[in-house]
Amino acid sequence: MDLPYLRAHPQHLPTFLTHQRIRETPVSGGDVCRASRLTLDDGFSLFAKTWPSGKAPEHFFATEAAGLRWLREAGATPVPEVFVALDEMLALEWVEPGPASSAAAERFGRELAGVHRAGAESFGAEWTGFIGPLSLDNTPSPGPWGAWFAERRLRPYLRISADRGALSAADVTLVERILSRIDSYGGDEAPSRIHGDLWPGNVLWGADGRGWLVDPAAHGGHRESDLAQLALFGGAPHLETILASYREAWPLGEGWRERVPLHQLHLLLVHTAAFGEAYRGAVRAAAEAALRS
Repeated sequence: MDLPYLRAHPQHLPTFLTHQRIRETPVSGGDVCRASRLTLDDGFSLFAKTWPSGKAPEHFFATEAAGLRWLREAGATPVPEVFVALDEMLALEWVEPGPASSAAAERFGRELAGVHRAGAESFGAEWTGFIGPLSLDNTPSPGPWGAWFAERRLRPYLRISADRGALSAADVTLVERILSRIDSYGGDEAPSRIHGDLWPGNVLWGADGRGWLVDPAAHGGHRESDLAQLALFGGAPHLETILASYREAWPLGEGWRERVPLHQLHLLLVHTAAFGEAYRGAVRAAAEAALRS
């Protein structure tokens, strides 16, 4: 199988893998999927993802493929090309990793602003949503942003986290105070075209000197969410350079720094919902910071 054959017959890729007709090398792929590098007969490489056991949730890989294509259409930050999107697997353009230099960070900030500027018709998206292993309510909404964010991005994961015992009753009360005053945070904007799960591990620094967007939960949302998530879990390399170049390309609204914990709360609640109480302290710290702002 070479690249032209794959483009013409993407549905045959699982069969070729089953019969060991393609060289497959396991690689790191995150917390949810099994990942590997596939090398075709012409030397072209792919990054492939499969569900680790059993059948993936319906539309799981189709959703990621739709989000990647939508982000790629913005023509700003590089996004891997989708070659195969089947129920059982996703295969993308292989991106050779490289250093996260200051120059790459400066370019990434400018290009991320370009992705956001491409906009979205509404909050949410036309495709089914997933974030990590969990569903994501992408039902299109005209907004306003605050109410949409509270009801579609915070409350569902607060409820799941509480139900599984990952958050205490006091933690839940703390977050509910934020939900009750969501309109006081300001920052309302028209929906941007966002990655939606932009923690630092979902920026792939390439050998071409650019930051690539991978593993999205893409939808129409608030651009500050992407920027706030870049500061999570140790922060992206050269984060202040990214933010400075972004703001030169597209200035942020008044009070954006004070809203960072609010925007981070979505992804942190996803983590308590999906992975448990190990992230409880981070949720509480973000909620307390948001209430102080």
